[in-house]
Amino acid sequence: MILTILATFSVRLLKLPLPEIMLSSTLIEKEIKESFSIHFFADRQYEHPSASRLAYNRIILVSTGLGTLKIDDHTFKISSSELFLISKGQVVNFKKGSKFTGYELSFGDCFWEKAPSSANNCKAVLFNNASANQMLPLIKEDHEELSSLFKSLWNEFAREEYINKLDAMAAYLKIIMIKIANVNASLASGIDNYENQLYRQFIELISAHYQSSHEVAAYSKLLGISARKLADLSKRCSGRGAKDLINGQLIAEAKRSLQFSSMPIKEIALQLNFATPDQFSHFFKKNVQVSPKDYRMLFTNLGR
Repeated sequence: MILTILATFSVRLLKLPLPEIMLSSTLIEKEIKESFSIHFFADRQYEHPSASRLAYNRIILVSTGLGTLKIDDHTFKISSSELFLISKGQVVNFKKGSKFTGYELSFGDCFWEKAPSSANNCKAVLFNNASANQMLPLIKEDHEELSSLFKSLWNEFAREEYINKLDAMAAYLKIIMIKIANVNASLASGIDNYENQLYRQFIELISAHYQSSHEVAAYSKLLGISARKLADLSKRCSGRGAKDLINGQLIAEAKRSLQFSSMPIKEIALQLNFATPDQFSHFFKKNVQVSPKDYRMLFTNLGR
């Protein structure tokens, strides 16, 4: 009751638009042991809407289901044979009456570091801009193969502790990530392999350089193509503009810093390579519809 009153008061005080109202009643995901967990659910039902902001990356493999899943401001209908890829920092909310049978896998960056480096590109493509790959439909063969891998990882997770258990689970996660990346690539119908490779390189470059490079031209130069071609390529592969993908990475990192650190806003602006704190605040408010200060205040109020 107290949290609800606080959240309502904060929203009214700040006069936030509707999409941001959810933030004030959102709980931050609890810490998990070893930054890794996997669970199997049979007809898991949500009697009440439950919004949480993820502190870990999450993969949900749905065998059967119904209802609605909202990730940030995007709404998805839950059905059968599909994957949801959700990166840390995103808000997940299963609507009342939703249910699904399948696996829920969560992992942190420190756990992922145990996975062989050869799978790093797959994680970058799938999770550095998760909103571009948020839901992936699965054909029967892919669903059966992934279900078998998830079950093996789940069984390993449930075993008694042994010396190399974490390494074994990380190896399973690597295989799963590679298989999902292959599914994601096959869904990009009508786009040749060369353009797929360019797009993946673009996503990897954003992950590596978003703090220092904010403009499409900088990335097109690194890729050796024109800014116009990169913009067209991005639109065809993800349905989003190249600038939107860069901004999305900046916003995701800014939100994480505002929520999970006490770093002053001017230092966050400097870290993300904005010329001034005012420029950063203008950019953030334009994309999130609320100032960085007020965004952080929502979470501060909830903690009181």
